Amino acid sequence: MWIQVRTMDGKETHRVDNLSKLTKVDELRLKILELFKVEPERQRLFYRGKQMEDGHTIFDYNVGLNDIVQLLVRQSAPAADVVKSKDKEAELSDSDSGCGSTQSESDKNSTHGEVEGQAAGTSAQTTAPELVYPGFGLYKINELVDARDLNMGAWFEAQVVNVTKTTKTPKEEGDDDEDEILYHVKYEDYPENGEIQLLAKDVRPRARTVYQWTQLEPGMVVMLNYNPDDPKERGYWYDAEILRKRETRTIREIYAKIILGDAGDSLNDCRVIFLTEIYKIEEPGSPSDAPAGTESPLKRTNGPECKHCKDDAKKNCRWCNCHICGIKQDPDKQLLCDECDMAYHTYCLNPPLTSIPEDEDWYCPGCRNDSSEVVLAGEKLKESKKKAKMASASSSSQRDWGKGMACVGRTKQCTIVPSNHYGPIPGVPVGSLWKFRVQVSESGVHRPHVAGIHGRSNDGAYSLVLAGGYEDDVDDGNEFTYTGSGGRDLSGNKRTAEQSCDQTLTHMNRALALNCNVPVNDKNGAESKNWKQGKPVRVVRSCKGRKHSKYCPEEGNRYDGIYKVVKYWPDKGKSGFLVWRYLLKRDDDEPAPWTRDGKERIKKLGLVMQYPAGYQKEKENKNEVEEEATPSKAKRKRKSQGSDSAKTSPTKSPKKIKVEAYKLSQEQKALIKNDQQNKKLWDEAKESLSLGPKFLSKVEEVFLCICCQEVVFQPVTTECQHNVCKECLQRSFRAEVYTCPACRHDLGKNYSMSVNKALQDILTQLFPGYSNGR
Repeated sequence: MWIQVRTMDGKETHRVDNLSKLTKVDELRLKILELFKVEPERQRLFYRGKQMEDGHTIFDYNVGLNDIVQLLVRQSAPAADVVKSKDKEAELSDSDSGCGSTQSESDKNSTHGEVEGQAAGTSAQTTAPELVYPGFGLYKINELVDARDLNMGAWFEAQVVNVTKTTKTPKEEGDDDEDEILYHVKYEDYPENGEIQLLAKDVRPRARTVYQWTQLEPGMVVMLNYNPDDPKERGYWYDAEILRKRETRTIREIYAKIILGDAGDSLNDCRVIFLTEIYKIEEPGSPSDAPAGTESPLKRTNGPECKHCKDDAKKNCRWCNCHICGIKQDPDKQLLCDECDMAYHTYCLNPPLTSIPEDEDWYCPGCRNDSSEVVLAGEKLKESKKKAKMASASSSSQRDWGKGMACVGRTKQCTIVPSNHYGPIPGVPVGSLWKFRVQVSESGVHRPHVAGIHGRSNDGAYSLVLAGGYEDDVDDGNEFTYTGSGGRDLSGNKRTAEQSCDQTLTHMNRALALNCNVPVNDKNGAESKNWKQGKPVRVVRSCKGRKHSKYCPEEGNRYDGIYKVVKYWPDKGKSGFLVWRYLLKRDDDEPAPWTRDGKERIKKLGLVMQYPAGYQKEKENKNEVEEEATPSKAKRKRKSQGSDSAKTSPTKSPKKIKVEAYKLSQEQKALIKNDQQNKKLWDEAKESLSLGPKFLSKVEEVFLCICCQEVVFQPVTTECQHNVCKECLQRSFRAEVYTCPACRHDLGKNYSMSVNKALQDILTQLFPGYSNGR
């Protein structure tokens, strides 16, 4: 790997190559001596505010690929009395900071108790609060509603406490713009959250009607209880679409698609546990005596706050109460740690506390930094608790694992489509090549660094990598058999191992089975008659599979297009254990990269091996070092051999490959033409059509929202010719900033935010799926 070293004044920067994660700071100083001509004793190195000391590795400081280390050059040795005074000041500052390491939670606990007491008192009252109509909107103040949690997508029982408007845009007669109305609600079960401001789409009347079994039919959208983390336990209330219903003499089953919020994310094929608690979704203004079912007299119950004791008041629990004794008593004498959020009785601590600390922050004994671990000015770095527990801390291995690219981690992330996107990634054609797996992850084609399958066990698989890891795999190019994951003991930080037990159709194996266009069968497998209707899987072939397949690339990792799962079945592998096998066939309009048409297309698009930033330069420097180390006799021999060829054929610059231009369809051209407001920007973007797939990168750059740093969604083209997401602009106006985020042009408080539909249509064409999750 390599890093950059920059002087404090920023005038001089050099790249330091051929480093490992295990490179000592002492060795780094010697490399800096060659580049900056500064003796090691005069070097003061800083990384993210920490002074780097000899005896430690760059891994101890978490220095990453291409990160910047600052160099401060000592001018002269300080006088002895100055050093003593500085040390004394450091000791005094350390003693002062040591007494500020605790926090009082008495205010939090007392406030929380007061809120709970008020809530209990309110619920005990027999008279309901009077409903007040604010003059606009669908709901009245004090009305009971269901409110959506914007992070989870679940619905919670709440009460409207206020209704306001975001802007004072004049409305036409009969126009009811609900987007401008904010409902201030309070969750009944979570009063500590205070008032939450929600739009009309995230508020609806309180669900009051329970469906009977006979009333439920496939295709209905209802509200039910589901736990995405543990489907067998009670969870929260989500909207769901009933997929199928089954009834036998002893069993009743319903499978549904759980809708996670308003963005369109969902969990497919989820079994519903609580069949007697399926509610009708009430519409605004619907009568209370709706005939769809029976009225529910009970309050809805969510999943328990504590997964360990299930909120049992009689059961001691060290997770939801005191982490030492677990006894559920004296909540006013419990302190919450600001790091781990665990509670502790003041009298359970060692030594016990006689009163609640008055400090702003408080940390438990396990999270509090020991004063002996605090690094003072000029002291060496002490080993952290986290790295002391790692296997490498006690390993006797002499292998220098720090040079591998797998240790570097991602330097960027694909945001043009969500992580659960099916199908091709916009701007990544078939035949794209990357040197390392971490680059494949950055492109979004296959997001995991190491795992062979990327997917969700209740949704499906999005991509997989063929790396020859299983001896049972057979690759014929346009179709291949793939072996599922699992059945190997990878303890001890091992990357691979021999098959040691049977595989099961769970986790990623089940995810890949869901892509087959047939109901899941976890016993005998299944085969699809119409396999092309299955969910698409992006397939990447790695050079590691070259020993088993001639279709794998000779170097790096290559994207080979879209495949579909034809069938899957359990089989006894060569290891003697049960494995799950999958047959996948190619279903992609782009030609395969190993065919003649595919090779020509790769040449036309100018697809070459992609390396990390700075990797080629490091490689060149390494070659130069090797040449310098070559004996002079051998160098003369090589020069003499090259002299003849130099006379006959003068040095030529490498031939520039002509890239096939990106072709816009007639529909896309018409949509671009309709976007007259951004004609200048489209003219700028279309200049990159000759660069092939890089045209999409240019469009992404030109139409980037300055607020969220993503491609604009529901774009508002301002009068100053800038494009901003409508939601980002609304957020800015709610903060009473009525200017353009890009140029600070005054838009006015009553600015009408109209979505540029022509721009939205063409961006959806160029980046299919990018709006999911926005």
